[in-house]
Amino acid sequence: MAHKKGQGSTQNNRDSAGRRLGVKKYGGESVVAGNIIIRQRGTKVHPGKNIGMGKDHTLYALVDGVVAFERKDKKRKQVSIIPAV
Repeated sequence: MAHKKGQGSTQNNRDSAGRRLGVKKYGGESVVAGNIIIRQRGTKVHPGKNIGMGKDHTLYALVDGVVAFERKDKKRKQVSIIPAV
């Protein structure tokens, strides 16, 4: 026998929490090795000098220094760390 649920509102109330993506340290900010710079899906921003990339494309600092955003080429952006002296 085919059944049709009454009301229906209880079927529609599921949603996932936000993933807290985005830039965590901006250009010119000083960072310590291990600090997360950007959490992203895919490589919106590519890793430059002194930047590591996690398996979920998270970019993080490998050395202490200052964050610098720059262009990699016409279409792509990258982020680097200028080491502290």
